[in-house]
Formats: sequence, structure tokens, C-alpha cells
Amino acid sequence: MTNLQQECFIEVDYSVKNIAVVKINRPEAKNALNTQIRKDLARAFNDLSFNDDIHAIVLTGGDSVFAAGADLKEMANATSTEMLLRHTERYWNAIAQCPKPIIAAVNGFALGGGCELAMHSDIIIAGKSANFGQPEIKVGLMPGAGGTQRLFRAVGKFHAMRMIMTGVLIPADEAYRIGLVSQVTEDADTIPTAIKMAENLAAMPPIALQQIKEVALHSEDVPLNAGLTLERKSFQLLFSTQDKSEGIQSFMEKRKPVYQGK
Repeated sequence: MTNLQQECFIEVDYSVKNIAVVKINRPEAKNALNTQIRKDLARAFNDLSFNDDIHAIVLTGGDSVFAAGADLKEMANATSTEMLLRHTERYWNAIAQCPKPIIAAVNGFALGGGCELAMHSDIIIAGKSANFGQPEIKVGLMPGAGGTQRLFRAVGKFHAMRMIMTGVLIPADEAYRIGLVSQVTEDADTIPTAIKMAENLAAMPPIALQQIKEVALHSEDVPLNAGLTLERKSFQLLFSTQDKSEGIQSFMEKRKPVYQGK
């Protein structure tokens, strides 16, 4: 990758038009998520949320590992009060609340906080070497960044309970079968596939993409009728956009649309 902006343990690559590739770069610790990485990720995603030139984001840990969990050295002697005062939820929220489509490109381990980080994305592309898991139980803990919530919503109670209660690792093919990942590729193709998909998303109307993400995520927490109302209102809102007019006109004229996010 070229044209890199270095942010401590995070690299942000802007070399592909309208796309940001966010890479965790702490290979000596298998990209274990220490406090600094969480801060750097939050800063990067906050910046990208307000960057109108970026229409889609790829999140990766590189070719060998996504993130092998939280950095246990930082937790070994921590008290409940110390953990509370760290307010790590603020760092996670920067990713969860990002309005841009996020594609996670996962090779190798995505364990504990790494699995939770992948689940903060909208689409997960996994290499065949990928393994997902919530093994916190094996060190006397439990997931603390969405593992008991997002995982249940993704794969259902019985698959989630097996993963959380036993700490079992789930290979990529099984993760695909149970609905945890969107697509499985050869390891060498994981990041290129994610970037290609991001390019396709970046060519879509940005306001419509953002409305789709907002409605879909918010509707998880409301009754069906409320979700349908939110969907309908957002659908109606899009009729005031220039992109809607461009999309329909280009379809009728049998040409490629040019969307401007207006």
C-alpha cells in the first residue's frame, strides 16, 4: 500500500479513490488490542466519518492475523474501578457509529476483542485461514465489547452460546455457514476482495448507503412496526436527493450513473 498516514499502531491508506484502508500494525503482538490501538482506531474512524471524500472503509490486520484479542498484560492487575474508568466503550463507539460502510478483511486469528472488532463492520470477508472466537471464558472473563450481543444477533443463541461458553475457535468455512462472515476467499485474495467490494460501494449513492446502514442498525433494537416506519421515512427522504434523480435517469438512458452524494 502507498500514500500511508501513520498513526502509531494504525495505518490509513488513501491510495484507492474514495476508499480508506485501515490496517492494524502491531505484528509482534499479533495485533493484540491494547489501549493505544483502541485510541488510534477511534481517532481514525472519527476522522473518516467526517471525510466526505471517503465513501467506504476496509478494516484489516494484514495478511497473517486480524487481531488475536485484547492485550491481557494491560488487564492482568486491573481492578473493576480501573476498567470502568478506562471507558473503552467510547473507542468502540467511534467505529460502531461510523456512517460509512465498513468491510472487515480477516486473515488468521480474530479472537476476543478481535472478533468483536470484526463484528463492528458491516461486511466480513474472511480468508480460509481465519479463525473466529470468544475465548475470554478460558481466562476467567467474558466478552466485554459486544460478544454477547452482536454475536447473538449474527448467528443466534445456540451458536453464540457454544462459542462464548466453551471458547471454541470457529474456522472460516464454519463461520460462513452460521452467518458470522459474508464471504470466504483464498488468504491472498482477502484484502483485494475487500478493496474491490469497497470500490463497488464507493460508486454507489453515498446518502442512500448511509441511510441503509442507519436504518438497518437502529432497527435491531426496535419493534418491527417501528423499524418499518423508519425504513419508509428514510426511503421517502431519498426522493429529495440529486442522486435519486441521477440513478433513475441513467437507468432509463442506459448509461453509468455518476453519484455526488447530494
